[in-house]
Amino acid sequence: MNKHSDLKAARIVGGVHSDQRHDSAHKHVAGTAVYIDDMPEPAGTLHAGLGLSTVAHGILKSVDLSSVRAAPGVVDVLTYEDVPGENDISPSGMHDDPVLAEGKVQFHGQPIFCVIAETREQARRAARLAKIEYEELDPIVHIWGLDPEKDKQVTTPLTLKRGDAAAAIAASPRRVKGSMKLGGQDHFYLEGQVALAVPGEDDEILVYSSTQGPSETQHMVAHALGVPSHAVTIEVRRMGGGFGGKETQANQCAAIAAIAAKKFKRAVKIRLDRDEDMTATGKRHDFVIDYEVGFDEEGHILGVDYMFALNAGFSADLSGPVGDRALFHCDNAYFYPAVHAKSAPLYTNTVSNTAFRGFGGPQGMVGCERVIEEVAFAVGKDPLEIRKLNFYDAMGVAGERNVTPYHQKVEDCIIQRIVAELEESADYAGRRRAIAEFNAKNRFIKRGIALTPVKFGISFTKTESNQAGALVHVYSDGSVHMNHGGTEMGQGLHLKVAQVVAEEFQIDLDRVKITATTTAKVPNTSPTAASSGADLNGMAAQNAARQIRKRLTDFAADRYQIPADQVVFLPNRVRVGNQEISFNDLVKQAYIARVQLSAAGHYKTPKIHWDRAKGRGHAFYYYAYGAACSEVSVDTLTGEYVVERTDILHDVGRSLNRAIDIGQVEGGFVQGMGWLTTEELVWDEKGRLRTHAPSTYKIPLASDRPKVFNVALTDWSEAYEPTIHRSKAVGEPPLPLGISVLQALSDAVASVADHKVCPRLDAPATPERVLMAIERLRAETADK
Repeated sequence: MNKHSDLKAARIVGGVHSDQRHDSAHKHVAGTAVYIDDMPEPAGTLHAGLGLSTVAHGILKSVDLSSVRAAPGVVDVLTYEDVPGENDISPSGMHDDPVLAEGKVQFHGQPIFCVIAETREQARRAARLAKIEYEELDPIVHIWGLDPEKDKQVTTPLTLKRGDAAAAIAASPRRVKGSMKLGGQDHFYLEGQVALAVPGEDDEILVYSSTQGPSETQHMVAHALGVPSHAVTIEVRRMGGGFGGKETQANQCAAIAAIAAKKFKRAVKIRLDRDEDMTATGKRHDFVIDYEVGFDEEGHILGVDYMFALNAGFSADLSGPVGDRALFHCDNAYFYPAVHAKSAPLYTNTVSNTAFRGFGGPQGMVGCERVIEEVAFAVGKDPLEIRKLNFYDAMGVAGERNVTPYHQKVEDCIIQRIVAELEESADYAGRRRAIAEFNAKNRFIKRGIALTPVKFGISFTKTESNQAGALVHVYSDGSVHMNHGGTEMGQGLHLKVAQVVAEEFQIDLDRVKITATTTAKVPNTSPTAASSGADLNGMAAQNAARQIRKRLTDFAADRYQIPADQVVFLPNRVRVGNQEISFNDLVKQAYIARVQLSAAGHYKTPKIHWDRAKGRGHAFYYYAYGAACSEVSVDTLTGEYVVERTDILHDVGRSLNRAIDIGQVEGGFVQGMGWLTTEELVWDEKGRLRTHAPSTYKIPLASDRPKVFNVALTDWSEAYEPTIHRSKAVGEPPLPLGISVLQALSDAVASVADHKVCPRLDAPATPERVLMAIERLRAETADK
């Protein structure tokens, strides 16, 4: 907020390009922000508890629920036979994801039945009393060792091809071939999966759901109930985090609550505890990345071949598009003269993996940066030199190194400037020399440093998802009600869209009311995902506001008999010819004159097209860029490490709200760092998840953040395309900045062998894995 009175009079308070605190920040701190579990429960609310499979793969021979039904407080027990519509919540249309298991189970923790009881504790206790007999089958627990060409896949893979990669690699002066294991990640949102269903008249039902995709949840609930979508209303005011884990995974709880509510004609609530949530819901996909690269003696990449095998779990869910996006980012910020890349979404008997912040893009980038690292070690250069050598042509350069593996031209590349500025501000060269001196003097503690870039494509590759709707009302007192299809999960989306609306009407932000997302107001919404929330919904809200502003302009011009161009909206007032009236007064006059003061806005992203069968198209509207420089210290006796310093320079275009965006960059980096270092998912040979609680699954703590953490946004960039106020997406692009920590750890490990051997450090790079890599390198160099 601008505190200078002379400037305050010149602009509104809280419009775009101003730093505003999150609209619910004070409520988060005070504990007054209302989540679904905080809502007063309707009288007579029932509670649901899930009965989960105790084997990873098997035929259900018998399911004896008599003891469950006889337990205190139990009203009834639901099985797949109680689903009135279709027993399926598959977002892919593969019909492979049942609401409740039918005849077989395909992962440990799969919901088989649901207890409906008077209290949540009664429901959960009763669920443990079931007597189930299985014909156990051998489970497939990991993709390590599976053949991506021969083993079962859950959906059709994608191939990207440009040029003849095999020939280019064969003709290259130098070649390297390798493989990398890359672990998954649990979303670990603060608010777990939860839904409250309230039955209405006839076939109507209202479901409060912690979902990122209200319209998809609406459709899934409708299918399960066997009713039209218009009978189902989904509402969500806020989520306690999502990160992709509530894009499709929220559908099951919503459907179960709705089925029970309609059956018993009482409100029904379901809330998973942390162990149930981590056991029964999908995660970021773990990958095996096989690669072969051909290059010259300088380090120019001439050809590359990738196979991205991903652990899809037992059903398709979103594994197809996640694998696609990994391929879309297998180039990161680099031009490949020839490339062949293929995905393989492999079936396993684990929970079906799903969307996670970055949606496969970070996995593609990790594979790409491993290739860069391999080339650097092979030619004996600093990896940063190899990175800069292989960048796409800069924006404005009439070169030929600007075509992606999916045949889209990169027209807005600014990575060269970002890297150059960060290299200087972080003193990369000076610190590289200092680290070499430190390592030469210290036997046990070794340091490493890495500077890695990010080029992240922004758009849904599912073309129809690139649209949004919004509803704006201006009330007769001049206050404004705003609703749109995006969901708020802590990222500040509602605030940004409110800033856009305030800017259009030139009124202070506190005049704009932010309301809960509901399918009853804005239909057919896209999920809040793919970093598109502000891009799509901001444009839709702007469209609605501009419709109303034009009506107000036309009304004022007609009433005061002046040309429309003499009606000018100023901060909280309107200049009409030679006089000024307040915005509120103009609205009141328009209302009396029966001018419509409500509008539905819509936006669809232009230029987007994608032909999956051909593996080519204009998949992304634009790219967001960034770079991070991280330095680490590693204890070579234990493998333990500390992130000493991280410097980030990130591109968000002309930021709608720098305060919000910096928070997103900081959080995204730490989440990416956690994925690649401490967050290890472990399944035993029986397919049981052993890391299903904070006691065994380690997300980064406040103490794990870099000791020195410098985050800056570019102050010179703006979106190449006419996005909302020339801003850029900020949700997903910062997460791959965490790759700099993995690469810095690799650099520190490599120092024990005088940087002669590529460490080939798999992720997550836990202290154990770092120590094993150190011992392996020492053994290899000792043999030589």
